[in-house]
Amino acid sequence: MDFSVIIPARYDSARLPGKLLKNIHGKTLIERTYSNAILSASKRVIIATDDQKISDVAKTFGAEVCLTSDSHTSGTSRIAEAMELLGFADDEIIVNVQGDEPMLSPKVIDQVAKNLNESNMDMATLCEQIESEDLYFDPNCVKVVYNMRGKAMYFSRSPIPAFRNPQELDLGLCYRHIGIYAYRAGFLSQYARLSSSRLEEAEKLEQLTILNEGFDIHVAPACGPTGIGVDTKYDLDKVIKEFKNG
Repeated sequence: MDFSVIIPARYDSARLPGKLLKNIHGKTLIERTYSNAILSASKRVIIATDDQKISDVAKTFGAEVCLTSDSHTSGTSRIAEAMELLGFADDEIIVNVQGDEPMLSPKVIDQVAKNLNESNMDMATLCEQIESEDLYFDPNCVKVVYNMRGKAMYFSRSPIPAFRNPQELDLGLCYRHIGIYAYRAGFLSQYARLSSSRLEEAEKLEQLTILNEGFDIHVAPACGPTGIGVDTKYDLDKVIKEFKNG
């Protein structure tokens, strides 16, 4: 099974501007993410960015870069443009590795591509069990509920599943979404023509438009470590500490 990785890399982040160029013990955040991606079984790793600064830095560590529009509102739409520019065939599998995931295991990248290939669904993604109540109630932690077939039922920043009796909260039922996706290029072409749903606009979660349009998303627990995604300065400080410790 062949697949490619495209890393959407936006410079302008509302919560931590320029985060992909932040230094983590001698390497930028985007280089840390890229370094893991090239250890996967992918045949090709591409950084898709709207920013010349990111492009210039990426080229210093040997990355293939595709410059895209600065008007994209999601990583998936940026990848859809890159796919068109690079001439991917409709049946090719593309894995979307978010640029701010510097600790993502290469095994996890391989897993999501395999899950898409083996399922009959339009898209695949991963999750991890939530281990603390603080994380369960944190709106920056995106939760997901999926059924016995691995089909996503809903994603939310709110605590889901919600427990009517707070005393019965069972974290064994609670999963956080991991920011990695796999899709075929043909599906991405369809996605690029969709308008954002009201659910996506409310929660600021692109996958809700995909569910709203009736497409199926496969979800499974990650087979390896995923580490910490960097959304805030607090996250960045935690990642810097983790790399220092080992």
